[in-house]
Amino acid sequence: MELGSADAFDRMGTLGVEEEFYIVDGDGRPASGISDLVYDSPPEGLLGDRIDHELFRFTVETQTPLIEDPSEAGDLVRAVRQALVDHAADHGYRIAAAGLHPAAKWRELDHATKPRYKSQLDRIQYPQHRNTTAGLHVHVGVDDADKATWVANEARWYLPPLLALSANSPFWNGFDTGLSSARAKIFENLPNTGMPSRFSDFEAFQEFERRMVEFGSIEDRGELWFDVRPHTGHGTVEVRTPDAQSDPERTLAFVEYVHALVLDLAERYEDGESGTDLRRELLDENKWRATRHGHEASFVGRDAESTVSLGEFVDSECDRLGVDGLRDVYDAESGTERQRRIRTEEGLDALCEHLCLE
Repeated sequence: MELGSADAFDRMGTLGVEEEFYIVDGDGRPASGISDLVYDSPPEGLLGDRIDHELFRFTVETQTPLIEDPSEAGDLVRAVRQALVDHAADHGYRIAAAGLHPAAKWRELDHATKPRYKSQLDRIQYPQHRNTTAGLHVHVGVDDADKATWVANEARWYLPPLLALSANSPFWNGFDTGLSSARAKIFENLPNTGMPSRFSDFEAFQEFERRMVEFGSIEDRGELWFDVRPHTGHGTVEVRTPDAQSDPERTLAFVEYVHALVLDLAERYEDGESGTDLRRELLDENKWRATRHGHEASFVGRDAESTVSLGEFVDSECDRLGVDGLRDVYDAESGTERQRRIRTEEGLDALCEHLCLE
């Protein structure tokens, strides 16, 4: 039984960035390329041992090296992306990014044959068979297991606005869903996803993790796919909320914010702050608002007595934490709005081209 340990939480403020991408052909349409890119000729250099595939044969994930100095995150994220684009090009493919690929029809696409995924397909069935999602995962090192659990608890309120800012997936299976992040809703059809409950301490979280494995609900801790979790293997708080982005600057804005937020919450824990205990239903409501409305969303406040617009959230958080990237994302056309505009004005072919990495 693969379980982590409190001992893994031994360093503060490190970063790791995982991005999921789509392997596409010359026209930007889904292509089953994982055998070529991952198995038959795995890359060397920066991407070596930092690339894997996801459920479908057209999805791939990259990981940055452990980032000790957050100021190096931008260069490393861009370098990993470039290495992936170059590796794909060497084999006749391109790379695209969005929360969902607008031309992907899951019934027409092949699943990976890795035993882990075959087991999930058999166990979960329909929700996993159609899971063509791609996201961004940000790991921030925390030096104490109970602190990491408290931070993950407190981070939950901040995640729906983060999803709203990242919303980049209006199209799924060939049609406009009317949602800003259809990826969030498609992914939430899987078990052990979405907004987690509050855990009293690390022991409570680890006990839950252990029981889920023992009960056969999951095969390993990696199948707890919540929006945020203490990662008991890496010793991090892992935020899994945002849609994948084609623009690396947007990815880096979210990385900057998550890093600053985790450090801020860690300091508040050390200062003895009691924390909040908002009803899970209100957190779910906030996530729904982000999923549906994106940049136009407003949210139930942390006091559960008021609402706050996304613009107010961005101004407050950027001022409070001394970050800038979220403002740039909010002030620009959202990923969802851009996708809808391009498809309306120029068609699906142009949209598929737009989502390809340079």
